[in-house]
Amino acid sequence: MIPIRNKRKTLQVTVDEMRNFALAYVEKYAPSKQQLRTYLLKKYLKLSVPNVKKQDVTNLIDIVLSDLEKNKFINDKFYSESKAKSMIRRGSSINKIRNYLIGKGVNDEFIKDTVNKINEDNSDQDFFSAIKICKKKRIGPARIDDNRPLFYKKDISLLARSGFDFETSKKVMELKKDDYLKIIKLL
Repeated sequence: MIPIRNKRKTLQVTVDEMRNFALAYVEKYAPSKQQLRTYLLKKYLKLSVPNVKKQDVTNLIDIVLSDLEKNKFINDKFYSESKAKSMIRRGSSINKIRNYLIGKGVNDEFIKDTVNKINEDNSDQDFFSAIKICKKKRIGPARIDDNRPLFYKKDISLLARSGFDFETSKKVMELKKDDYLKIIKLL
C-alpha cells in the first residue's frame, strides 16, 4: 500500500497530534506545565501546518494542557515538591532549588509552599546540604588538615557557587574533622 503524501492537515488532526506529543513527553520526562507548553510550541513550529495562525495554536496548546492538568497527568505542585526532594538528596541549597524551579516556570505560590515545607521539616537544611557538598567534592572539613588553610578561599567560593550564604559556608568550613565525621554518620 502506498501512503498518501498530500493529505491536508486540519485543526482536529493537530489537536490529536498535540495530545499524543504531550502524552509521550509527559511519559518520558515528567515536565512542569511551562516545559510542556514550550515543547508543544516548538514541536508545532516544526510541523508547519498551512493556514493556521499562531494564536490558534497557542489556544489549542492551552486546551491540551488544561485537559492534561484536569486528568492529573501534569501537576506543578507535585513537580516542585519532587524536584526539591531529589535536589536536597543531592545536596543543593534552598536558593539553588528556588532558582531551578523559577527557571522551569513553576508558579511562585508552589515554590513558596515547597520552600516553607523544606524549612518546616529541617530548620537548618542548608547546613546539612553544605556538608553533603563537602563530602561529595572532598572540600572543607573533608580535606586533610594540612591542606585546609591553603584551600579555604577556594572551598568557600565553591560553596557560594552552589548557592549557600557566607554564614553557612563559614560555619561548615570551621567544623573540626571529628565533628564532621559524626555528622556524616547521621546523614
